[in-house]
Amino acid sequence: MIIDTGPEFRLQALRAGIKKIDAILITHSHADHVHGLDDVRPLSFKSPIPIFGNFQTIEDLKERFSYIFRETQKGGGKPRIELTPVSDLFTIDGLEIIPIPVKHGELDIYGWKIVEDSRSIVYLTDTSKIPAESEPLIGKPNVLVIDALRKNNHSTHFNFDEAIEAALKTGAEMVYLIHMAHNFFHEEISHYCNNILREKNIGQISIEPAFDGLSLII
Repeated sequence: MIIDTGPEFRLQALRAGIKKIDAILITHSHADHVHGLDDVRPLSFKSPIPIFGNFQTIEDLKERFSYIFRETQKGGGKPRIELTPVSDLFTIDGLEIIPIPVKHGELDIYGWKIVEDSRSIVYLTDTSKIPAESEPLIGKPNVLVIDALRKNNHSTHFNFDEAIEAALKTGAEMVYLIHMAHNFFHEEISHYCNNILREKNIGQISIEPAFDGLSLII
């Protein structure tokens, strides 16, 4: 199951050895999150890949990738996908998938929560605000992946402090920061997070910057 298909999706899929996709969850339709969608084509030969997002995201995909749905364009030069707008919990092969509405500046986008038995991971990219009504949906995940663009404020993304504050509010066991700009090295961000945890005397949570190829057992 894939969350977003950025422009470098093909390279990531090859590196990870992905040979099958059961579903794609789209957070929003900005180019850096969807412009690798055509690269799922070789993975959709046997059956169409279901894609889920909020209503506006699905409509944007229909427009952005109109050739996929054009009846006059036959043949295999396009991926086989099925677009489905969702607003509530649904399941894929026993996993509970919960869309989480968040704000990306003024844009309404989705984060995603994936639950198996009592274990869960929440993925919140490109987030600048978590509405109060979304907090119960997030709950207390085992792993929280959260947007943290840079140290300074930004109009459409959490900065480091905002992301850490939001993470601590959830009570997640492990937190990984994503979507970082290039203002800091990985080690500097890690040191920044650990300093905040020491200042707040919090020892029951891990907050670290994520990195390409990171693998987790939840």
